[in-house]
Parts: sequence; C-alpha cells; structure tokens
Amino acid sequence: MKPQPQVKQQPPWWVSLPEDFYCQSDGTELDSEYPLQVYGTAVVDKVVRTALATMFAAAALPRFRNSANIDRDRLAMEFYSKLANDRDVDKVFVKPPEVEVKAVQPPAMSYKPRGIPAFNLSFKSPYEPLYTPIADDFLSNRRNLTAHAQYWTHPDGPRPTLIFVHGVVGSWYAFNAPFFNLREFYNQGYDILLYIQPFHGPRKEKTHPFNGYGLFGSGFAQMNEAMLQAIMELRVLVDYLLKRGSPCVGISGLSLGGYLSSLMAVVESRLAFCIPNSPLVAPVDTMRSWWPSGELINWMAKHTEMDALELRKGLAIHSPLSYQPKLDPEKVMIIGGAGDRFTPPRFVRLLHDHWPGSHLHWFPGNHIVHLGQEEYLRLMKQFMDSHCQHSLS
Repeated sequence: MKPQPQVKQQPPWWVSLPEDFYCQSDGTELDSEYPLQVYGTAVVDKVVRTALATMFAAAALPRFRNSANIDRDRLAMEFYSKLANDRDVDKVFVKPPEVEVKAVQPPAMSYKPRGIPAFNLSFKSPYEPLYTPIADDFLSNRRNLTAHAQYWTHPDGPRPTLIFVHGVVGSWYAFNAPFFNLREFYNQGYDILLYIQPFHGPRKEKTHPFNGYGLFGSGFAQMNEAMLQAIMELRVLVDYLLKRGSPCVGISGLSLGGYLSSLMAVVESRLAFCIPNSPLVAPVDTMRSWWPSGELINWMAKHTEMDALELRKGLAIHSPLSYQPKLDPEKVMIIGGAGDRFTPPRFVRLLHDHWPGSHLHWFPGNHIVHLGQEEYLRLMKQFMDSHCQHSLS
C-alpha cells in the first residue's frame, strides 16, 4: 500500500476548495456513452431536489429571521470551527461507553423481512452534545434519545454483517430493503443491520412536520450534534455486532447515509469495508448548488456574519475530508451516479481523492433512479466478499 497523504500537513479542505466549487461544471466518462440516461435522469433529479430543498429551506428560514438565534448559531459555529481546525478525530468522536442493546421481535403491524429471523434493536443513545450551551435543547428531543435498528440474522449464528444507513428523509425499512436488494446479500451469507438516523422514523418528534426535520429546523449546531450522535451510535452497533460474534463488519449507505458511512471510515479502524453510495461530501457547497437552499445561504451571508466559507468551516467538524482516514483505501469502494444532481460527480471525486487508491464506480443514473444498479450490486458483493472471504461459509 502506498503511503497516504497526511491531512494535517495539507491546508484545510474548506480553505483550499474553490469558493465557486458548488457551481463548477461536471461530468464523467459515462456522459458520452449513455447521454440519454445521464442527462435524462439529471433533469428528474433537479425537479425532486428543488422540492426537497424547499422543504429544508422552509424548515430553516424561521430560525434565521430571529437575531438571537443567529447570534447563538454564530457562537456555535466558532466553537465547531476551532475543533475542526485541530483535525483531531479522537477528540471530536469520543469512543462510546458500554451500552445495553435490547433486541425484540418486530411488532405485528411493522415491517419484517419474510422468512428471515429479524429483531428490532434499541438502546439509549449515550451521546452528550459537545457544545454544552445547546445540550438541554438537543436532549429535549425525547424520541431522539433512543436509537433504533433492524437486525437480520442467520439461525446458525452470527455472520459477516453489512450495516446499511439510509438517506435523509427515507428511513423506512420497507423501502431500503428492496431498493438495495438487501435480501440477496442476506441469501449470500451476510447478516444485515439497518440503522435509523437521528430525527428519523421512530426518532422523529411528533410535532415535526417531516422525517428528518430535526436536522434542519433548529439550527446548524443541532445538525452538527446529530451527525456526531449518529457516529457514536454506529460505533455502539459495531461493538454489539463484534461482541455478539460477527467475524467482520462493514458499512454502506446512500446520500446522507453515504456521508456517515465515509465518516465511519475515518473514525472506526475495525471496519472490514466501507461503501459510500452517492455520498454527501461537503454539505454547505451541496446546499449552495440547490435552489432555494442556495438562496437561503446567500441571504444569510448578507444579513448575518456567517458567509458560506464560515458555514463550510463550522460544518467541517463532521466531514470525512477533515480527518486522516483510519481505513485503508483498498477497503473503500465509492459509488456515484453520473446523472446525480443531489450529490454531483465532482463531490464524489472529492471523497475518492481523500482515499488515493480507493475504488470508484459510476452508474448511468441519478440520485433516485439507479440505472445499472444490478452491476454495482454485483461489484459490491465481490468487494465485500474479498474482505470477508475468510468468514463466509
């Protein structure tokens, strides 16, 4: 393995990344090979992206029309920026304590994979906010204090395990299981664990208007803390699986789930593999490329002291680009859509460049319509097998 670039010896990515990165031109080698698929699905992405960005902007705007909230968020961003500048992953992502994980049968009316022994896992989240001034507000979201996952097992005992992390809004087991053909991975010998992110599904407060609202409706500080919370909970689940006897554990996820998956690869050295799919990489730049969320960021730059660069630095505390990877590049496979306009190819390349020598696969679809999915699922299976072959029966 070639020596990897040392992150701390390079300028911070939030400084070296061009200010106009969010609007730079894009493309992959598939554009000329599959023009109808790539450009056709890109149009679909832009329509759906605008609808979601409108939801997110509508959730965030009321908060930023209050000067007291702006002052609080500015102080919080200064705190997170200082931590990001240290680029000390172990200081930010504290090792979780031992936690009791409860396993119960899925309720009768809830989703359960047919013919597969499955359990719903839950545990009290051990996460305590880093930024103590918002601790009471963050912890007042009572439903978010319990972590949830569904665990598909084999009758003869623990197997190599794939942890799957959903994207923003889409936390439903009944959607993610068939969309990513998780049953086929199970049939090929893998246990499956589907993790639910903070403020999604059963963790969504009853007063929140949509799934994931808690990430956007209470300021950037809460978004930061939720990302750190997710990583601590995923590490609890890695502990649980390994202690239960799983011979190897890897992770994959879509969009925001891909972001968390890649973040796990700079935090958790015990992973056998990491497969981010259409991953979010630089949240502020991504949101700037969307309408109308980009307009909200521009409005903030004019009416507050938080411009795009300050926000980029403040949210860098949970970016995988901010830290030295703990996982070797040969254990990382990154998947991206050539027509993706949620997380366009240039963002996916940023992550690929962070792991020189990592695997990169493009499919001729977008963020939602995964044309060529059969091919990347086959490659995923081969990649997983190559890192868990000694454990598969």
